[in-house]
Amino acid sequence: MSEITRRAVLRGAAGLAGVAALGGLAACNRSTGTAVGPAADAVAAAEAARRKPGARVVTARLTAQPVTLDLGGQTVSTWAYGDTAPGPLLRVDAGDVLRVDVANQLPDATSVHWHGLALRNDMDGVPGLTQDPIAVGETFRYEFTAPHPGTYFYHPHSGVQLDRGLYGVLVVDDPQEPGEYDAEWIVVLDDWVDGTGRTPDQVLSDLQQAGGDDSMGGMHDMGGTGMEGMDHGSMGSMGGMEVMRSPLLGGAGDITYPYYLLNGRTAADPATLSAKPGQRVRIRFVNAGSDTAFRVAVGGHRMTVTHSDGFPVVPVPTDALLIGMGERFDATVTFGDGVFELVASAEGKQGQALAVIRTGAGRPPTADVKVRELSGKVLLGTALSAVESARLDRRSADRTHDLVLGGTMAPYRWTINGKTFPDTDPLRLIQGERVRLRFVNQSMMFHPMHAHGHTFALRGGGARKDTVIVRPMATLDVDLEADNPGQWATHCHNIYHAETGMMTTLSYQAQE
Repeated sequence: MSEITRRAVLRGAAGLAGVAALGGLAACNRSTGTAVGPAADAVAAAEAARRKPGARVVTARLTAQPVTLDLGGQTVSTWAYGDTAPGPLLRVDAGDVLRVDVANQLPDATSVHWHGLALRNDMDGVPGLTQDPIAVGETFRYEFTAPHPGTYFYHPHSGVQLDRGLYGVLVVDDPQEPGEYDAEWIVVLDDWVDGTGRTPDQVLSDLQQAGGDDSMGGMHDMGGTGMEGMDHGSMGSMGGMEVMRSPLLGGAGDITYPYYLLNGRTAADPATLSAKPGQRVRIRFVNAGSDTAFRVAVGGHRMTVTHSDGFPVVPVPTDALLIGMGERFDATVTFGDGVFELVASAEGKQGQALAVIRTGAGRPPTADVKVRELSGKVLLGTALSAVESARLDRRSADRTHDLVLGGTMAPYRWTINGKTFPDTDPLRLIQGERVRLRFVNQSMMFHPMHAHGHTFALRGGGARKDTVIVRPMATLDVDLEADNPGQWATHCHNIYHAETGMMTTLSYQAQE
């Protein structure tokens, strides 16, 4: 077991001990992974309510293993599910039971988290919190009902393993959806460093060592930016670290990546997406990156955003779309005749991912192609509104929790309410409550905050989401329905921020 995985398990176990002291702990059977203890009945009842009589069981197998990948002119050694990154597409209908056997052939322990799904707590894939890590050479079976249609993805929740090739897409279809599109593409975005002379573990170690001697001095409480007045995409250096800034997001991440990928390919040798002139295409966007938000646009076209994190929104046309780490958006585009560019620019950084869209004859774009739509109207998920069917019923909050987000680059440490996990205080809630989470970002870095096992509603009729960007020095309120008992990780989806402390738990308790 690697040091990072060992820390993750120890942190999770310590977090469990803290939650247990509050009562109502949904613990896990170490051999089966099923819930036991005081909340086991509640977890089982929630799953039973989701499961339809005679539900179809969809089976799959994932093998996490070392592989050599061709990213498009660049060959790297990494870890992946099978022999591709992204891994196999998993597809079920809402209400189906998904049964996935995960075989661990890695040299380290691992796990799989089913990002965005309101699934049963003991299948959530967080070592030390909902399961033991999957040991080297072992196989673990995940089995749960997929309750809500939408675009989701799966990835490890063990150290910084997500920043390798360990991720794939899960689509939950709605059999009743009218469709109203001619074709569908799945577009997965990623920032890539593994196998290029550094591993993600080394990147994390470098961040910690560079900040360990307080070399950043005045960068304390600045979230790793301190870059007021710099232009979009500009970078500098302070204390040996790259610092980057986006006018839309403030900070733009902590890491300079050598490659940005779209469907596992670099811009030098991009993937091709094909359609016919006049066709309306549904594009399912997934940002599987660890430290990078992407600004996405299609050359010569506008897109209409229809879904955010799986749930339908009031359709909004836009030139470009900003996607934070862990966010998913569905959009439709009606294409003309020719060859076009789908560009995903690394927000506030230098570099982009690219796909070639071909509906007719024409020359393919160059790797550094610029599309004017990137400088047009840019849409963020916080600007979207849920359709009426996706809104929570109107009621006041029974409980409010403040999550004050902070951090420093020296030392490299990211906090919730002034503490790092597992020392963060669990956030108490009781089944049936309406709970308000108030994200108060007191750093100068943006944080895509993700709640496991639930979706939340942005205030004022905003979108239903499970991951939302909280910009620097901003406060964002979201409401969730406490309808899925257990102990749920809640954290920043910058994997390096989560791994160094920016995580807590939503902790269901017995009725007061």
